[in-house]
Amino acid sequence: MENYLNQNFGGVKSKNTSEEALQRWRNLCGFVKNPKRRFRFTANLSKRWEAAAMKRTNHEKLRIAVLVSKAALQFIQGICPSSEYVVPEEVRAEGFQICAEELGSIVEGHDLKKLKAHGGVEGIATKLSTSTSEGINDSADTLKRRQEIYGINKFTESQPRSFWLFVWEALHDMTLMILGVCALVSLVVGITMEGWPKGAHDGLGIVASILLVVFVTAISDYRQSLQFKDLDKEKKKISMQVWRNGDRQNMSIYELLPGDIVHLGIGDQVPADGLFVSGFSLLINESSLTGESEPVGINKENPFLLSGTKVQDGSCRMIVTTVGMRTQWGKLMATLSEGGDDETPLQVKLNGVATIIGKIGLFFAVVTFAVLAQGLLTRKFNDGSYLSWTGDDALKMLEYFAVAVTIVVVAVPEGLPLAVTLSLAFAMKKMMNDKALVRHLAACETMGSSTSICSDKTGTLTTNHMSVVKACICGKTEDVGDTKQALNLCSQIPDAAVKILLQSIFCNTGGEVCSRRDGSIEILGTPTETALLEFGLSLGGDFSAERREAKLVKVEPFNSAKKRMAVVIELPGGALRAHCKGASEIVLGMCDKVLDSAGDVIPLDEATRSHLEGTIESFASEALRTLCLAYMEVDDGYSPKEDIPTKEGTCIGIVGIKDPVRPGVKESVAVCRSAGITVRMVTGDNITTAKAIARECGILTDEGIAIEGPEFREKSLEEMMDLIPKIQVMARSSPLDKHTLVKHLRTVFKEVVAVTGDGTNDAPALHEADIGLAMGIAGTEVAKESADVIILDDNFSTIVTVAKWGRSVYINIQKFVQFQLTVNVVALIVNFSSACLTGRTPLTAVQLLWVNMIMDTLGALALATEPPHEDLMKRTPVGRGGNFISNVMWRNILGQSFYQFIVIWYLQTEGKRVLTLSGPHADLTLNTIIFNSFVFCQVFNEISSREMEKIDVFRGILRNYVFVGVLSFTAIFQVLIVQFLGDFANTTPLSLVQWFICVAIGFLGMPWPPPSNSSPWAPSEDRSRPLFFLLGLIYFYLTQATKSAELASVFPSCQLGPPPCLIC
Repeated sequence: MENYLNQNFGGVKSKNTSEEALQRWRNLCGFVKNPKRRFRFTANLSKRWEAAAMKRTNHEKLRIAVLVSKAALQFIQGICPSSEYVVPEEVRAEGFQICAEELGSIVEGHDLKKLKAHGGVEGIATKLSTSTSEGINDSADTLKRRQEIYGINKFTESQPRSFWLFVWEALHDMTLMILGVCALVSLVVGITMEGWPKGAHDGLGIVASILLVVFVTAISDYRQSLQFKDLDKEKKKISMQVWRNGDRQNMSIYELLPGDIVHLGIGDQVPADGLFVSGFSLLINESSLTGESEPVGINKENPFLLSGTKVQDGSCRMIVTTVGMRTQWGKLMATLSEGGDDETPLQVKLNGVATIIGKIGLFFAVVTFAVLAQGLLTRKFNDGSYLSWTGDDALKMLEYFAVAVTIVVVAVPEGLPLAVTLSLAFAMKKMMNDKALVRHLAACETMGSSTSICSDKTGTLTTNHMSVVKACICGKTEDVGDTKQALNLCSQIPDAAVKILLQSIFCNTGGEVCSRRDGSIEILGTPTETALLEFGLSLGGDFSAERREAKLVKVEPFNSAKKRMAVVIELPGGALRAHCKGASEIVLGMCDKVLDSAGDVIPLDEATRSHLEGTIESFASEALRTLCLAYMEVDDGYSPKEDIPTKEGTCIGIVGIKDPVRPGVKESVAVCRSAGITVRMVTGDNITTAKAIARECGILTDEGIAIEGPEFREKSLEEMMDLIPKIQVMARSSPLDKHTLVKHLRTVFKEVVAVTGDGTNDAPALHEADIGLAMGIAGTEVAKESADVIILDDNFSTIVTVAKWGRSVYINIQKFVQFQLTVNVVALIVNFSSACLTGRTPLTAVQLLWVNMIMDTLGALALATEPPHEDLMKRTPVGRGGNFISNVMWRNILGQSFYQFIVIWYLQTEGKRVLTLSGPHADLTLNTIIFNSFVFCQVFNEISSREMEKIDVFRGILRNYVFVGVLSFTAIFQVLIVQFLGDFANTTPLSLVQWFICVAIGFLGMPWPPPSNSSPWAPSEDRSRPLFFLLGLIYFYLTQATKSAELASVFPSCQLGPPPCLIC
């Protein structure tokens, strides 16, 4: 079966699956009882094609708009066209001078002519009653008026499905509809023949069973939809830095309004349509909207920013003009949201299992009906009454047909693919509580198979709460961990050196020091920027004064490829100066001068360079992150279009930033190692710092090696093959190095790789990995969009928790598959063999429907929602080539099926004699005992399925309230069916002894420890299955060699020997 599934249903991957592969497996699912339910949680390919067509249309529209805007720019140079725009009265009454439709036409159409007619960007800001420097007034009344005129920044979402819609979809099951028709015919014929209410019992029993199945299914599906809805809300939580009333603050993108001034940096997604106000080196990737991969330069000549595009480089301020569904992105998202997520590999594989078993079940059902009908026809032919048909004959034929249809209901495991969704939804909800947001369903199950984790250092293994604790300025190395120590260093170095150091810290930064209305100070920016700004303030610096004194001419933001950030500023006298900071050895390599102890600029000789390199090494060996600060004097003829100089720099100093290792990381790495998962650190930091942190975390061992990115990328393919398995630390790595490492681990070494990332340049590696893990705090929107899971607290321990939940999902689904396939096999064989050999079936349509609900919806609820336990991380990972239905599962399925079949068959053939049943109700009582025993076999098999290899199946059962609830509901409802609903379910009340026998038969199917470790019946996994009891069972019940007088005296109605377990 595994080979068949891999060949026909194995084309779907955990991510980046082609449309052809998605369509192919759908075509193979030829036998589906309820397509609406089976394919509910799969991608809607037609909607995706519609979204792709919209993208192509957008691409063409924007291309034309850009061409027109360029032509318009050439035409209107030096001309001030008159505006014919008339402000609507309702807009003017609220204090604004431009309507939403006009704003939308300007930005979406790239209409420079209209923009100039409205006074350019400043004119638009005035008409929106905002300031390009201060932002809008955030009083409640003003915000309310803006919302009424311009709308809110939210996309129209599809209406949530009501519970009754799920009921309606559950009723679309083809077999249930056929049974409904059978019930209707049974009602008509039964009432005609026997009157009301006696004649209606069989028909009403089927109707009640159908309704019970439908409502339990609908409740389960409805709960799943609510869980997915909650998760979708979490996925959409994105915040931006916005100016309002002159304050820079973090705000949800859904609170943005036209007139807001938004700060955009590398990796940010443009949250609404808007116009460029100011910024540097801004490149926008519009591929998500237009399909065009080439980045677009945005500046004052081309100021149009479109919602949904992403900042590839640079930074800027933008003014929001159009929000929500008035943007092209809003319209596109409304269509994309209907396309749904890709189905997961397990969903597809289990759809394949359901299809195979469905075809087998259909064959058995047809043969069963044929055998039963042939028996009836033969009897009528022998009696000579084949031409005269009574109502009883019609009811009998209808009953045979209903049984055949119900066999199909039981045989087709529609619940298999949905059990995956149920388990994933449950795990995703629980992982949210554990600070992990799953963006793609497949990531849950794939993470359970992971064999390698490539983790960042900063913020993942460390706390990301940084502070400058050491500094080497003007040749003096001091501890600067607090304000007193910082001021002490400041007093030891010349004022000129302090001045240029503060200028470097406050001007060459992507952060900002904001003054609150209450007088407090807040530092905004990345942890590294925050640490440097805090250091500058502790030296007595004034951020605002430094920024006012120097005018920014050009900014090159930090990125992981260059490993540095640089700015060019204009000094008060008009001279230009460039400041640079970044990886110590890189920035130091750009310098040929240094500040001496007197603050003078002197040539950087070999002795001084060696001293500085030794300082870097010393800081790094203490697990400090080192940065070098430098500046260059720039010629007056410099143009902002030129690159910032990278030669002839002057070294200002070196700082060491402390970023402590997170508590619990060392223990989590040890857990990964015991679980067979290799943890590798891939960082842009200095190799000495990386090795120190890796040893502290337990990642770097004596057998492993640490390597730098430049050295790694120079290796040949053969050398890489020998090197990669030993790599535990990669320092000074570029995004390409990380991508190369991940690619080789996946393709050559066949590992299942999880990768963490936070920057825009990490997107290729996150996309390449089997599981991309983005950081929720430090991660950019581009990284998050490329990831499968977002680690909300940026903590490595959370990654281990995700792996644990992934394993739990995988094993839970295996448990449910084992349980359901066992019921499928037994129900099919029992009914088919009984029909062939006795001409009747022991289980009626109503009883089979109840069994179907136990194994399908209720079984999935019980087994697919088991929480993880610590032992999961002591198993070896499944990896890429593991079989989903393992040998252990086949052993358990066949063993349990064989046990149940022998028991049920023996009861059918010898039940009356063994149980001393006689009288007119003997057949009904025996059939009730068979039905009751069969149900309790499933109840105890459900408990037994909690552990596939171990004996202690009761461990932790009381902590799983869902499991206990399902078992309790099943047992209570079974009592009601047998004792009180006999007219509808074709049962009769049983005595206490008979109940004990039924429960005991189910209980004997539980796993028991072998008599000794040397027993030949003890399997290698230390678990004995029902096959162990079968020898005693067959030996005792078939020979009836011994009678137990004691048992007979207690239970006079039953001449049953001691239980097989006592014999064994």
